[in-house]
Formats: sequence, C-alpha cells, structure tokens
Amino acid sequence: MRPVIGIIGNAHLINDSYMVQGAGDMNMRAVAEVCEALPLIVPALPDTSEIASLMAACAGFLFPGGRPNVHPSHYGHEETAAHGAFDRNRDALALPLIQACVAAGKPILGICRGFQEFNVAFGGTLHPEIRDLPGRMNHRMPPDGTIEEKFALRHDVHLAPGGKFAQVFGAERVRVNSLHGQGIELAGSRVIIEGYAEDETPEAIHIAGAAGFAMAVQWHPEWNAAHDSVSRPLFAAFGDALHA
Repeated sequence: MRPVIGIIGNAHLINDSYMVQGAGDMNMRAVAEVCEALPLIVPALPDTSEIASLMAACAGFLFPGGRPNVHPSHYGHEETAAHGAFDRNRDALALPLIQACVAAGKPILGICRGFQEFNVAFGGTLHPEIRDLPGRMNHRMPPDGTIEEKFALRHDVHLAPGGKFAQVFGAERVRVNSLHGQGIELAGSRVIIEGYAEDETPEAIHIAGAAGFAMAVQWHPEWNAAHDSVSRPLFAAFGDALHA
C-alpha cells in the first residue's frame, strides 16, 4: 500500500453560492507519480478536521499554494487592502498542523502559501507585496497567456552551499517559476532560509531541528513535476521521507 499524503484543501465558491474544498490536479499528480503516494484532500475546515486524527491517517502533508493569504493577525500586523483575500479556516488548520508535524517528525512540504505558512507557524512575518519593495522584481503570475506561459521558468534561486536544498537538487543554483505576491519579511525562530531569488527574496526554507522532512519553497514545483529537473527531485525527496 502507498503512504497517504494529505493535501490541505482550498475553499472555492461555485456558482456564487456553493462552497467546496479542492486541490489542484498538478499537486495530486505530483504526489501520486513522483512521491508514489496516495493523495488525499484534507478539508481546511478546523471544526471537522481534528489534528490528532489527521496525523494518524496521513503519513505526511503537502501545504499547497492558494489565492487567499495568511491573515496578518497571525504575525502581529494590521490587515490592509494590500494583504488581499483571506481563508481564516485554512489558517486555523494549517498553522497548528505544521507545528504538530514538526514536533512529531512527520514529513511536510510547503509550496507558495504553504511556504509562507511555515514561516508564520514559527513566528515569522510576511510582506504583503514583494514587488513594492525597493530593488525587488514582480514575482506575481503573469495576468495573461497560456497556462504554460504562466508557469514558465522566470528566475534563478541561489542555494546555500552544502545545504539541504543543494543536496536535493545536486546544484547551488536552480531555475524556477514565480507566481506569488507576498513573501517572507522576517524569518521565524526556527526557519532557515537556504535559497534566495536574484533580488534577495527568500525562496527555499527548512525548519531547524525538525526530526522529519520539513522543507518549503516559494515557487510552484508541482508544475511538470514528473519531468522538471528541479521539481522531480524535490517531490522525490519528500516521497523518500514518507516511504522511510
């Protein structure tokens, strides 16, 4: 039997009236094809998803991207228009689940919003709009174009020599896509930044002292995960931790 990976769901409104929880096909295929695991959508509804039960049911968790942002009250900032939309239910589930998994040594992988959740879960802060900072590039998804163009590789990430990510990728520089507006302002107490974009935006982190796999990236490795030379080894390393 394949290990089960819980993919944290995102809330969506269908036909302006019906709420659903969903996860992207790309994430589920990356889990199934590269991690060789069984993807299971975990609804981001804290009143229906007890953390202890989730951890008993799943070998690990994927915290994927999502349009809503982590509410700034979780890191001591005031809400502004620049912070965009929120999903308070996902905040209420994801942040304590990340902490519980790190404490228990359960493998976790964060992507985009998940990357930001890792940082907030350990006391870090976020900037609502990276492109507004002096010297930073626009990291947001291009508004127009095909899905291939939106997920195209856009910038390099420079990795700490000898670090966890350099070991996974077998390189100290990788080329990645970019589809985010927010980013790390101050790193959390256990958050180790190992990768930076060309404009010094943090792009790859791990949690210090975690007994299990606890890594996160700001880009979207689920795109073309089975074939991309950066995405595949990241999901493969996550899968190896699950199978171990």
